[in-house]
Amino acid sequence: MPKKGLGNAGNVYICVLMAGIYVHIPFCASRCSYCDFFSTLRLSELGEPYVNALLAEAALRQTELQGEPIRTLYLGGGTPSQLPLPLLSRLITGLREQLDLEAAEEFTVEANPDDVTPEWCSAVSQLGVNRVSMGVQSFEDKILRLIGRRHTAQQATEAVARLRAAGIDNISLDLIFGLPGQTPESWAASVRQAIDLQPQHISAYGLTYEEGTRLWHQRERGEVTEVPEDQCLEMYHILVDVLQAAGYEHYEISNFAKPGYRSRHNSSYWNDTPYLGLGAAAHSYDGRVRRYNPHDLQQYISKITAGETAFEQEELTPWERYDERVMLGLRTADGVDADRLRLDFGDKAWQHFIREAQRHIEAGHLHVTDGSRYVLTRDGILLSDSIIRDLMSDQ
Repeated sequence: MPKKGLGNAGNVYICVLMAGIYVHIPFCASRCSYCDFFSTLRLSELGEPYVNALLAEAALRQTELQGEPIRTLYLGGGTPSQLPLPLLSRLITGLREQLDLEAAEEFTVEANPDDVTPEWCSAVSQLGVNRVSMGVQSFEDKILRLIGRRHTAQQATEAVARLRAAGIDNISLDLIFGLPGQTPESWAASVRQAIDLQPQHISAYGLTYEEGTRLWHQRERGEVTEVPEDQCLEMYHILVDVLQAAGYEHYEISNFAKPGYRSRHNSSYWNDTPYLGLGAAAHSYDGRVRRYNPHDLQQYISKITAGETAFEQEELTPWERYDERVMLGLRTADGVDADRLRLDFGDKAWQHFIREAQRHIEAGHLHVTDGSRYVLTRDGILLSDSIIRDLMSDQ
């Protein structure tokens, strides 16, 4: 049902259609040198209590869905493929019992290539998984070893074949550019090797040195050298050009898909559609209130086991919601609909957006399509952070 919004216009309505469920699986067999996501190596100790807590949280929070159909289910991490198959089966079966997943169109599980055995593929296919997102990162074994990945390029290739043999034909591969030792030429080779596997979707991210990670310390000690910015920009251009030439749609700054294979779940984040997040460190959003679970496994399990919800929450102001709309919309090929901004947030927000956008249009970094959609140009994508900052509110 439509819910009354908080926009400046006072009588604005936003449709609260629950896009789907995100389930965070924080367990990893080892920690990659670049990663600062919430994860733990304590699977053998905490795996079963954590799955029990996830199912208990699903029961506690199912009313937040307000009866809306669940369109997507996404198991992310961490490394969901690290869950032993009996535990993974119990989790998915339990989620189906607690939540109405009959309308789910896309069920994604993240995996590492070395976990993708024939047995694993067969099991997840039987459990209803129809999309696998696999963290390949690079097809250079030397670089994979440097960043702490457990698989080889050959294992990634074999994993794709195994998934297809099990009937899972919606496959996404993750890649990273700007890794130490990478060159534009070697990056181009990795992108082409990914294309040769014919995945339906490719996500590619520029490396960031997150403070406190092992890679960050290695750079500080001079053990690795950061790839120069101009080479990283060249790698991004290679990525876009090669994938578009191969028939992939560049539908979000870091995401490319064959026609009809955009990630439905991730698209819900970018188009301001609400979602429910289960598990430690998981976030939820209902169009007005953001909820976030603690980055503490023991605290999360203890609270849920005691029959309490674990999240904290904040209600976003109209200007904060405006900022999110602008920030997320400009990341996508659909851009930001200025007419919708005016309807949802009022004339003041609209005037601010139009005023700030004009100079970026004149600079060739934004263009307008369909009369009111503001979309980043190819050059604008490379300056997206600064353009988004300009278009966000100054309130």
